[in-house]
Amino acid sequence: MQGERVVITGVGLTAPNANHLTDFRHGLLNGISRIQELEVRHMGKLPAGVCDFDPLKYQSKKELRNCTRAGSIGIFCAQEALADARIRLDGIDTNRVGVYVGITEHGNVETENEVYNLSQFAFDVKFWSPHHNPRTIANNPAGEINLKLGIRGPHYTIGAACAAGNAGIIQAIQMLRLGEVDLALAGGVSESIRSFGIFAGFRSQGALGHGTDPNRVSCPFDRRRNGIVVSEGGCLFTMERLEDVRKRNGKIYGEVIGYGMNTDATDAVLPNAKRQAECIRLALERAQIRADQVDIVNTHATSTPMGDSIECEAIREVFGQSKKTYINNTKSFIGHAMGAAGALELAGNLPAFQDGYVHPTINIEDLDPKCALENLVINGAKYTGTVNIVLNTSFGMLGTNSTVIVKKFEG
Repeated sequence: MQGERVVITGVGLTAPNANHLTDFRHGLLNGISRIQELEVRHMGKLPAGVCDFDPLKYQSKKELRNCTRAGSIGIFCAQEALADARIRLDGIDTNRVGVYVGITEHGNVETENEVYNLSQFAFDVKFWSPHHNPRTIANNPAGEINLKLGIRGPHYTIGAACAAGNAGIIQAIQMLRLGEVDLALAGGVSESIRSFGIFAGFRSQGALGHGTDPNRVSCPFDRRRNGIVVSEGGCLFTMERLEDVRKRNGKIYGEVIGYGMNTDATDAVLPNAKRQAECIRLALERAQIRADQVDIVNTHATSTPMGDSIECEAIREVFGQSKKTYINNTKSFIGHAMGAAGALELAGNLPAFQDGYVHPTINIEDLDPKCALENLVINGAKYTGTVNIVLNTSFGMLGTNSTVIVKKFEG
């Protein structure tokens, strides 16, 4: 089954500015972001991307008390994706359904909260929650989805830093082609805003964004960029082999035609433009396309001074001669949703296959010459008429790089 074609058939998401793909796309085309000030323990008010979905749509109040925010995000996205794909789990063998959820980190939120709560009781461990262990194990977000939905196939989370959303998608492709599963729920989730340690860590690195207007702090490629806006979010896709979708006459968002992952192996934090470019080229090679055939490159750029300019080096190296390849960025709208970032950013560009628009990068007031990429779409959507191929990049700490390429499905 190595040559099997894999397609995306459903999308479920929650982002700081939307809880449905239609609304998400509307926001991206119309410059609508939703970053707010969040009170962070020990740190005061900071800009953050907060999701506003209804967890009670799919979970009871008791389940919410016992489970995790990441699990709730995952359950919401999984249910929405299945509904979007018109797939009923009670009509299929759930032993053949896989759940692959990318995460940047997991367990920090629950442990921080438990330690803080314990401090209110003189650190008497009898007040430690009996739910702590299942909440903090690494496979929790995917496991909560399987437990809630009754899915009996393989589930695991994929720790790939901020490349994790793409990594979840790539895992699904591989498992479908191996014939291990017939349906995959794949993408990424993040609950990072619930952890003060995440904010504190970025601040200590000099990489936490700040400014007077929360909605303008995330400004990739701009001279004034000063760091990341931490966000929560999630996006899961239903993914299937093309032959199976045809049998049930399902809709198709696009066909995944290429992917790549590699490692810089040079620095824990600072990215490597050469290795990023190699990752993109690996995906192009697997897709059997040239760089100039790509219509949209959605960048990873997180609004850090070094990270953005280094990534632009990689983009120029690969797409410098591609006169019709447009470049955009989604974090300028929603901040950095960590493990969910790659999946959310890919989802936001999929509707381009139908509407022909490239959503912009917003908040650019003074473009950094180091980031002045040709065909960078700035502050307003660009109508191209036809979009056939979208390439999504996501890069993360410890040098993990990922690229996913999706093609408009025809026929």
